[in-house]
Amino acid sequence: MSSLNVFLGARDFLLAHRTDYETAYQEFRWPKLDHFNWALDYFDSLAHDNDNTALHLVDETGREVRLSFRELAERSNRVANYLRMAGARRGDRILVMLGNEPALWETLLAAFKLGAVVIPAASLLGTEDLRDRLERGAVRHVVAGAAHAGKFASLEGGYTRIAVGGAISGWRSLEDAGQESTRYIPDELTRASDPLLLYFTSGTTSRPKLVEHSHESYPVGHLSTMYWLGLRQGDLHWNISSPGWAKHAWSCFFAPWNAGATVLAYNYGRFHARDVLGMISRKGVTSLCAPPTVWRMLVQEKLSDYRVSLREAASAGEPLNPEVIEQVRAAWGITVRDGYGQTESTAMIGNSPGQPVKPGSMGRPLPGYHIRLAEDGEICVDLAARPAGLMTAYAGEAEMTTGAQRRGRYHTGDIAEREEEGYFIYIGRADDVFKASDYRISPFELESALVEHPAIAEAAVVPSPDPLRTAVPKAFVILATGYTPCAELAREIFVFTRRCLSPYKRIRRLEFSDLPKTISGKIRRAELRRIEARRTTGKGAREFFEEDFPDIR
Repeated sequence: MSSLNVFLGARDFLLAHRTDYETAYQEFRWPKLDHFNWALDYFDSLAHDNDNTALHLVDETGREVRLSFRELAERSNRVANYLRMAGARRGDRILVMLGNEPALWETLLAAFKLGAVVIPAASLLGTEDLRDRLERGAVRHVVAGAAHAGKFASLEGGYTRIAVGGAISGWRSLEDAGQESTRYIPDELTRASDPLLLYFTSGTTSRPKLVEHSHESYPVGHLSTMYWLGLRQGDLHWNISSPGWAKHAWSCFFAPWNAGATVLAYNYGRFHARDVLGMISRKGVTSLCAPPTVWRMLVQEKLSDYRVSLREAASAGEPLNPEVIEQVRAAWGITVRDGYGQTESTAMIGNSPGQPVKPGSMGRPLPGYHIRLAEDGEICVDLAARPAGLMTAYAGEAEMTTGAQRRGRYHTGDIAEREEEGYFIYIGRADDVFKASDYRISPFELESALVEHPAIAEAAVVPSPDPLRTAVPKAFVILATGYTPCAELAREIFVFTRRCLSPYKRIRRLEFSDLPKTISGKIRRAELRRIEARRTTGKGAREFFEEDFPDIR
């Protein structure tokens, strides 16, 4: 049986059991592939005489671009031929720094066909971030938007420079690929184990790690993501995520196209909840995936004013608060389903379609993943039945790879609890969980309680040094629109947390502050912890202690 048929067999099994979790989990088996190139073997086969829309791009001016599967196959063949003419070869590393534009999808498909290794880069990266990627990633070629060419001006090296969207001195132009043939002939077969992607992690706690994925681990591994999202052929799927990060590949590339769905992307300069809601309504989006920050912004609008066609709604990146899920359900009659995974993996745990969603739960292990909890509650993947979606290694870091995969398990570094019927409750990163008065405190639990207050749009909780109790919970909060930091509001929040949290979990200190985040949007709690641990002076103007309000009962 061909590799394509083996892959399709596994995919079709999950599609057939998309709402039958028990059967899907118990009977699914990852396809075993020796040679496989997803872009050549699967995508081009899917694209043959297929004029259904594969990619639908919209910008805030109203301009739209629609490309069919057939058109993308042909255009990516032109780009593959162009890259080969420019000197790119199998195994070369290509840094791609593009926005949500046709060239992004064309370049990725082309590089995959060529057998090159792609290093996705977010447009927010600065020169020093790029220097690190060029050096540690051993980059041979760069494909970047013309507007970002200046970031590379001081970055010396023998790498090929290819610009998109404008003529830049010293750079080739990807637009010249239009002159190449629409037929691409690969030089040799691709092994499923060959490297495909190198992702720099977001670096919430340390220097970004370089995660290597193969032609099997992401294209095939994202069958679990397709299952979690509940995608099927004909869907219009919108994943609100920036190019350059793993979640973009999860849900703007592999998972939807594995199902034969259409990928929607919306380009905007600044996020406006009303614009996003209008897009969901006008374009007839059937499946939406967004990070918790976006969902929290959306529910600040009157959702019931928007008529939607959504069948599936999902959230990933960090746990979504139960009260936000309830607001969406009340307005639209659908349940936002949490999912969990990492740059190092595909979707591992999730609330899958058609199954009961337990409020506050990240769901159950997805087909193909056998999850175990270590003694301290760390989420681990059993490697006795190694899932296809797990990374091959931390590139160039053999000791780190061995440490992450010690004792027959992949260690995620995340802490959870397992409850009845196999549902997992997320506690936090191992580095984020702390003790206060000998009690273990989960930042996420306290943050979930805080954002139930109407004045709080977002919150982060870290330990604050205390002479009597070693540490007490301190909240850094961003206020919702219309609220102003003041002592009266601080008092109100302290009263609120007394009512909804156990005494040992209560917020004892509060600061109205911006939250440091990675460029992928994740809160840098490690940075907040360091800031708080170094404090030697008194309170700031926007900081309040519970003791400031002795009348609170």
